[in-house]
Amino acid sequence: MPAEPSGDHMADETTHEPTAEEISEQKAVRLAKRERLIASADGLGGGAYPVTVPITSTIPEVRSRFVGLGVDERSGETVSLAGRIVHLRNTGKLCFAALQSGDGSRIQAMVSLGEVGEESLAAWKELVDLGDHVAVTGEVITSRRGELSIMVTEWRMASKSINPLPNLHNELSEETRVRSRYLDLIAREQARRNVVDRAKVNASLRATFSSLGFIEVETPMLQVMHGGASARPFVTHSNAFDTELFLRIAPELYLKRAVVGGIERVYEINRNFRNEGADSTHSPEFAMLEAYQAYTDYHGIADLTQQLVQDAAFAVSGSHVVTWADGTEYDLGGQWERLSMYDSLSEAVGEQVTPETPMSRLKELADDVEIEIDHPLPGKYVEELWEHHVKSGLERPTFVMDFPLDTSPLVRQHRTIPGVVEKWDLYVRGFELATGYSELVDPVVQRDRFVEQARLAAGGDPEAMRLDEEFLRALEFGMPPTGGMGMGIDRLLMAVTGLGIRETILFPLVK
Repeated sequence: MPAEPSGDHMADETTHEPTAEEISEQKAVRLAKRERLIASADGLGGGAYPVTVPITSTIPEVRSRFVGLGVDERSGETVSLAGRIVHLRNTGKLCFAALQSGDGSRIQAMVSLGEVGEESLAAWKELVDLGDHVAVTGEVITSRRGELSIMVTEWRMASKSINPLPNLHNELSEETRVRSRYLDLIAREQARRNVVDRAKVNASLRATFSSLGFIEVETPMLQVMHGGASARPFVTHSNAFDTELFLRIAPELYLKRAVVGGIERVYEINRNFRNEGADSTHSPEFAMLEAYQAYTDYHGIADLTQQLVQDAAFAVSGSHVVTWADGTEYDLGGQWERLSMYDSLSEAVGEQVTPETPMSRLKELADDVEIEIDHPLPGKYVEELWEHHVKSGLERPTFVMDFPLDTSPLVRQHRTIPGVVEKWDLYVRGFELATGYSELVDPVVQRDRFVEQARLAAGGDPEAMRLDEEFLRALEFGMPPTGGMGMGIDRLLMAVTGLGIRETILFPLVK
């Protein structure tokens, strides 16, 4: 957490948000100060945008080293450091500023007539504004109120801020936080923590995979044929090849090629693009983890996924019980339940629903609860009915097992239940976090599934896959029994932090 100033330097800014006219006036004043700083680059202030400034320490380092310094005490040690001014008070012969580092740590700078001289103090008062980056040199001391401070003997501008900062006493609007994330990072501890937590999660994922012998690879983002998921792609054109290309919707078909080639434990953390709706759990561009492990099935890959999520939670929170941003505790520990989709739906509707249940009856069940489903596949009705009746009741992390065959064209048919595939979806916090399969490795059956997908595409289904001959050729060289999984990184952050997807993405796409 950032160390808050003690109040030696109460801010002199007003508490209302400036109007557009006031901002324009402030920019004009600041631009004039910029010109003065540039004109005096070799004199007071050292210019508006120097190439570098001499620093010997960072604000977090100084706060850590001098944590035991007593009230109104001098350390006898001089340091040089830099930070952004987030509070400022210029009065008389002693000026106060709160300097903030990138991680939110703050330290007080005290600029006095006795230490810097009349000319330098006057320049500080005339040229320095809230939001500026400044570099200061001076002795580390504590004030009479115990605030860790730098008694400045020399200062210079590190970067002149032309736009005034928003009022840091008021909470930024969600619109500002999303559209101007740089301001959010300056103003809000949670925004900075989100960036750090995401880095911890990615590092944890890689560490877990490394410990289990997985190899990280990179696959194409521009593809001549989209596949690996049922989704509408983004389409572009290559001038060099004079051909239509697609931003990938999934790396699956390339990662499976790697398994065919002998990379038996492989994963990728990548960017995917799906030209679909955006809401609290969906973004057109998102980070995805996919992994494949030879000689296991969807049960083994579920064990792996549980370990990945629990390790990530521990990396962020130090516990499998995570605390969300609103203070709610959520337990990601223990062994997670594995729930049959068909059995749980049957229990919810009070009658047996199976892969043999006719479409007419599925439509009646949907009409009974006023669900509008316009889809040619019976399996789509089963999934939509399950979401309506069962999903909202899942409180703990749960693997929902055994999906309809017709909605999962890349998945192996269940070894004992006709019309069902060995697939699970992992639900956490009420949303789908990950999905896992016993992979379909029979090239003949896979070709039949692709042909059926091509028929749906010809009938106008924009999410249907195309027949990928190169992928089928790779399968014909023999792919071992394999379990595979995919998990959204953005959603993993949502599960660990309790935030919405636009908070977990550093720079989300907005209109």
